Amino acid sequence: MSVPENVLKKQRTQEAIASKAAQAEAERKAAHKVKRKAIAERAAAYIEEYKNEQAELVRLRREAKAEGGLYVEPEAKLAFVIRIRGIIGVSPKVRKILQLLRLRQINNGVFLRLTGATRKMLTLVEPYIAYGYPNLKSVRELIYKRGYGKINKQRLPLSENAVVETGLAKSGSGIECVEDLIHEIYTVGPNFKAANNFLWPFKLTSPRGGLGKKLNAFCEGGASGNREELINRLIKQML
Repeated sequence: MSVPENVLKKQRTQEAIASKAAQAEAERKAAHKVKRKAIAERAAAYIEEYKNEQAELVRLRREAKAEGGLYVEPEAKLAFVIRIRGIIGVSPKVRKILQLLRLRQINNGVFLRLTGATRKMLTLVEPYIAYGYPNLKSVRELIYKRGYGKINKQRLPLSENAVVETGLAKSGSGIECVEDLIHEIYTVGPNFKAANNFLWPFKLTSPRGGLGKKLNAFCEGGASGNREELINRLIKQML
């Protein structure tokens, strides 16, 4: 008994669709494999870059010490700012600066590129914030443990590289994975603004034992103001 022509036609159509789907899946897997390899190579290059940078700093310090001098550390380009006080009694100007810094709640934290203008802003709101210069470990842990991205005004965890790639696709920054994002933030690269705006303000926990005297500056035994490298200790307590 012969098979009807319409049944044969339907079978051929289904086979063609299945073949195209299988081919598309194979191409997707191949492209994904190539992309993963490229990401791994970039991550390895970043690690090598960080090692070389640290080795160069050690060399310069030793040279300065051998010559009886003192090595002047390069000026920090990146700060991490944490809001430590509420808005009671805050002037409109200070409130506006805190909004511009995206520090709308207590224990919110953001990365900030240090320029003349941003340093002046930090000085004006210093009684309400704690800030300093984060190291690579702090930047990495903040993004991996507390990092959320902003996609279509939604707060999404950075659980996979696809979130970073989707969120920064329109920026033309070339940032495709979490390691790219960490590198751009830590080095304050040319696409820092796009990368930082993509990151949702970090929601940190209160440090164990509290912050101490919030009304006093850090240099006076309080909590507010510039902690320089000691901000890394506070970040660790609040993660």
